Amino acid sequence: MSIWDNLEWTYAGVNHSLPGNGGIDCINFIPYWQKIVETSFVTMLGLCEMFYAYTHMTLPKHIPPVTKPDSAAKRLMLVLMCVVFGIELGFKFATRQMLWILNPCHLITMSQIWLLAAPQNKISMAIFRLQMHGLSGATIAMFFPVINTRLLPFETEVYYIQHGLMLLIPFYLMRTGGIYVPEATLDFSWAFATKSFLYLFHWLIMQPLAILSHVNLNNLMCPAVSDPFYGRGYRMCAVAHQTVVVLLHGKIYTFIAKKLLPPAAWQVNVDAHNGLHKEEKNEKSN
Repeated sequence: MSIWDNLEWTYAGVNHSLPGNGGIDCINFIPYWQKIVETSFVTMLGLCEMFYAYTHMTLPKHIPPVTKPDSAAKRLMLVLMCVVFGIELGFKFATRQMLWILNPCHLITMSQIWLLAAPQNKISMAIFRLQMHGLSGATIAMFFPVINTRLLPFETEVYYIQHGLMLLIPFYLMRTGGIYVPEATLDFSWAFATKSFLYLFHWLIMQPLAILSHVNLNNLMCPAVSDPFYGRGYRMCAVAHQTVVVLLHGKIYTFIAKKLLPPAAWQVNVDAHNGLHKEEKNEKSN
């Protein structure tokens, strides 16, 4: 018995009769020669973007002071997200579809649980900045929901609650100040880091798993039923529009948060950001 046979419990429950869920027709939606060409192109693009991000990303030597201690609201938000994500995992285990946990929104959810639970340090600051540019997936999920595969009671509601919390938690963290400060507006290195990671994760890890399991992980094998770019070129369309969306979504989110946050709370973030930005400039000059 192969290792893959031992992992059957992670994908055996996927219903291939549902449109966009998987199956041999979904796997063959795009010919293999096209898969190879597209994968080669996106891999090279992702590596170039990762190199750019690595050479431009900076973190301060000293962590700014925490503006307020962990509150009951933060602990409550942590418990709520853990409960919602736990229910989602329960659905995946119960239906033998655990492979779906590799979808990026679940990775962002886990990173936010880390941020709510972990101490404020450089690792948490880096994770905060990276996940800020992965929030576009939650916004897309709200506007173009793929819920035709969610058949269990309360499964659809958990979908919306999870993605809603994903968009709410960064706003709350920004309000607390401290390390939860986005990079400068014109600094796109963190956005490129997130985008390059997502590209390489999708095409080099999720795509082979999707082919082996016949599961349409994050719509890599065939387009979702709600995809406005339905057709054989939908993946390259996704690369094009996600390049724009990922680079701009985090910046737009920060701009909106600035307008919605109380002036006093935002001033704390501005002061912290100005200090960090000045320190980052000094590090580069040295």
